[in-house]
Parts: sequence; structure tokens; C-alpha cells
Amino acid sequence: MLERPTDRRIIRTKRLIRDALTELMEEKGFEVITVRDLTEKADINRGTFYLHYRDKFDLLDQCEDEIINEIQKLTHKIDPKDALKFDGQKEPFPFIVYLFEYLHENSSFMKVVLGPKGDASFQVKLKELIRRTFFQNILSKLKQEEMLVPVDFLIAYVSSAHLGVIQHWLESGMEKSPREMALILSRITLLGPRHVTGLTSKEL
Repeated sequence: MLERPTDRRIIRTKRLIRDALTELMEEKGFEVITVRDLTEKADINRGTFYLHYRDKFDLLDQCEDEIINEIQKLTHKIDPKDALKFDGQKEPFPFIVYLFEYLHENSSFMKVVLGPKGDASFQVKLKELIRRTFFQNILSKLKQEEMLVPVDFLIAYVSSAHLGVIQHWLESGMEKSPREMALILSRITLLGPRHVTGLTSKEL
């Protein structure tokens, strides 16, 4: 179905407003931003802003929800059977490639919202999505009584580690490609920190 001109204008306007929000958050943080700042930066009038958002908080919420929803759609591409047999040695897990490609496409906003001037509640939303995805596609298929550690601690470790790697990649300038990052994260997650450092039991 083709987009109507009106739809394209709405999408363009919302993108201008989100770009303005991103730049302003990077410059001075969210708390001091005003609607006037946003409309001036986006070069739109206040009426146009209020057609789409109640206030700056609604704007931030909608931008964050859009990110979460798009990542949620990516999780539908995960095949739990593939996830369980994947070894992570030479090839990255496909979903993680898709994830980093999406993060790269939206890197300006992601870097700001996950940074020191961003929104701590968004980190909670993203970690919860990682927890839910990891549990539904991997842990729920396993016998928890056979695990070496309690499942809740494992989920907390994986979600925090994933978020930490994503934040470091964004903050360090994204020198590595999405595919390279996907392979790094796949190896850390599926092989474990001890294995990826090259340590063996004989060396300890």
C-alpha cells in the first residue's frame, strides 16, 4: 500500500521534531528543553507540534515507544530452535545483526537517550525487552533445575551486559560495524566471558 502525501508529511514532521529533540538533549539535557526550543530547532510552529504531542514528555515517550516497538518486531524473526543450537563461534546470531543495524540507523537518538543526559527509564524499558526476549526464546525452552545459577540472576546478567555493550559501542563512535558487534555480543553471550578471554582450566 502506497503512502499518501499526507502520511509522508506527518512522518517527515515527526522526524524533524525527533531530530530537534535529539540535538537539544545532547546540547543541554531533557529537563531544561522547552516546546519553544523544539519548534525553533525543528522550524515548525507550536500548532504543528501540538497536533502530534501533548508536551515534551509525550514526545519523548512516543519516540522511545517507537524504538521499543520496532525492536520488538525484530524479535519476531528469532527461531528458538536456531537460538538453542547456535554456537556463536564464527557467525553472529542473525537477530543480533538486525538489532545492531537498527541501532545504527537510529544511532543519534539512541546515543543521547542512553547517555548521561538521556532518560534512565528508557534503559529500564530496553532491559526489560532484552530480559523478555532472552527468556521466551531460550531459557523457557530449558530445564531450570539443571542450570548452575538461578534463572533470575542469569537474566539480570545478560540484560545488563547487552545494554552495557550497546552503550559502549554508541559512546565510542561505532567504529565496529553492526555485523562485527553482533559477533562480539554473540560470542560473549553464548560462549561466556571466560571462554572469550582465551582462558582455559589449565591456565588457572
